[in-house]
Amino acid sequence: MQKPVYRADCRACPRLAAFLDQVKADHPAYFCKPVPPFGAAAAPLVIVGLAPGMHGANRTGRPFTGDHAGHLLYATLAKFGFASGSFSPDGNDDLRLSGCRISNAVKCLPPDNKPDTAEISRCNPYLAADLARPGTRVVLALGLIAHGAALSALGLKKSHCKFVHAAEHALPGGVTLVDSYHCSRYNTNTRRLTPEMFEAVFARARALVDR
Repeated sequence: MQKPVYRADCRACPRLAAFLDQVKADHPAYFCKPVPPFGAAAAPLVIVGLAPGMHGANRTGRPFTGDHAGHLLYATLAKFGFASGSFSPDGNDDLRLSGCRISNAVKCLPPDNKPDTAEISRCNPYLAADLARPGTRVVLALGLIAHGAALSALGLKKSHCKFVHAAEHALPGGVTLVDSYHCSRYNTNTRRLTPEMFEAVFARARALVDR
């Protein structure tokens, strides 16, 4: 039986389930469930992030919404024609994605933003089902963990290709994996990732989708 792309009631990871219960008790208005993918069911570009942020997607229920990373990501998506409408950090907006979907390596909030290896593995079938949707041609991994999770989800060993910012990997089945540093506050504040670097990655993703 094919694994579902998303299950709101998934509690397969005891540590994550307990942590979500704790956060929900502290913040009753927060989403505090596995965060579903955002975007069209069939999209040529799939962006894979790490996991929901405490006061970001875990609060709003939409990937990269509510914390710093979303501002750069959605502005860049709009610049390259993958998003339209307005963006609000609380998710109350008319933002729409076009030819793009956003998912995560781990769909539940992990303590300290650090899922463990077993949690990444347990969540991988959901990512695999997401990447197996019709039309997927380009997978853009934001960070090392997303890179490894995407390879596993596509049935490849993590050693198949190395994570390097702006690297491009032709994979079996006609899928191209593109790597980028994660658009986290830490990476942008330290200039490990600049807006220009991020835009260059999306310019390449746009070209790959359009070719």
